[in-house]
Amino acid sequence: MSEALSATTTRVLIVDDEENQRRGLASMVAAWGFTTETAADGLEALEKRGEFDPHVLITDLMMPRMDGFELLRRLAAGGARATSIVLTAFGSIENAIATIHDLGAFWFLEKPIKGDVLRVLLERAASQSRLAEQAEWLQRQLSYQGVLGDLVGSSRAMQQVYSLIRQVAPTKAAVLITGESGTGKELVARAIHQYGNRSAGPFVAINCAALPEPLIESELFGHEKGAFTGALERRAGCFELAQRGTLFLDEISEMPLATQAKLLRVLEDSRVRRLGGKQEIQVDVRIIAATNRPLEQLVERNLVREDLFYRINVLHIALPPLRDRLEDLPQLVEALLGDLNQKNGCRVTGVDSAVLECFRRYHGPGNVRELRNVLERAVVLAGEGIITPELLPPGFAGTQGSTRAVCPVQAGKVILPVGITVEEAERALILSTLEHTNGNKTRAAEILGISLKTLFNKLKEYGVSGKGGQPGG
Repeated sequence: MSEALSATTTRVLIVDDEENQRRGLASMVAAWGFTTETAADGLEALEKRGEFDPHVLITDLMMPRMDGFELLRRLAAGGARATSIVLTAFGSIENAIATIHDLGAFWFLEKPIKGDVLRVLLERAASQSRLAEQAEWLQRQLSYQGVLGDLVGSSRAMQQVYSLIRQVAPTKAAVLITGESGTGKELVARAIHQYGNRSAGPFVAINCAALPEPLIESELFGHEKGAFTGALERRAGCFELAQRGTLFLDEISEMPLATQAKLLRVLEDSRVRRLGGKQEIQVDVRIIAATNRPLEQLVERNLVREDLFYRINVLHIALPPLRDRLEDLPQLVEALLGDLNQKNGCRVTGVDSAVLECFRRYHGPGNVRELRNVLERAVVLAGEGIITPELLPPGFAGTQGSTRAVCPVQAGKVILPVGITVEEAERALILSTLEHTNGNKTRAAEILGISLKTLFNKLKEYGVSGKGGQPGG
């Protein structure tokens, strides 16, 4: 447990409608070293609870406006962590016991209160509250070890990502997320939004590569009726839709230069003007951008504005490819199987060790997204039980029957099994060369003696489409 947590002074909220009793209790409890606050009834206690956040609640049962029974019910319904001690008048012990049983109070005391007894109960209640607080803290730490939001992985690389997310989430600074396709850039953006102070606001995502150039400005900034042909009504853009929330600009490297200039102005002034509009609209939006391409190189080639690059690259989170965190595979597979079972109504319990070995050997250009697709196919085919190598796509990571994945390379030579077709051999050669160059397509094209365009077309034909030769979807 952290030092801050262990050193926390126990806070006690005392609720009693009798002023003398309330003040006397508060004075006595404060003399024992506790921090105290008082309330005259249940309603006032609820009002003060938010700011005071007590560890222990001492409350009378019979009070005007809101009695102790209703107060405890409200606190229980709201998930309050305060440990409660109930004060009861002589003859109401049955009610006190029922309150302990039904509403989870810690203990009860009959009036008039005996100081020595109350002090013992307070110390025990405070100890229980601290244990509960410690358990909550430890649970959070455990969750940080391998899961944050929808992100999964206990590797050192992912721990660094989690740490950065927790650091940047409470701030307003712009964040740039980089990584290959399928590594989970949008999941990181959603985690930043979820754990930040804008979580109650909207999260709006736009893929800059998926929109035709004439439409991207309308999507971002909105338009007025009649602003262009087909603009039949006024439409709010993503900045307005993300007001007091987060706007995620995926594949920002594909944004046209003219739109980049307009985006930069909005980021600097926090004002947006709809297409065809005359008035500027004040916006309060946090920007998170993502790309699978090296922005520094695109800046040098004048494909990305340098001033925009510096504006969005305040805080940088680089996501590792799956092949660089293979120790996360068992945890990832387990998490994905849970989701896929629920989605498809299946009862798959796990994967064969040979399947995990296939995943480890595979270059995995599609990263976690491709892993999920492969697993979903296997889950649907299996229905229940264990996934075996036969349920993987033909030839996946060297399984028998195809050359979709990389064939063995020995002494710089690609080993092709007898009996495959010329098309299969070509496919194996291209993918194996790509594996050999660690995904560097320019180098792979040079080795193969083909143009980069031809390589991209072949990868697209093999289902490895999208910018940078990453799997589509």
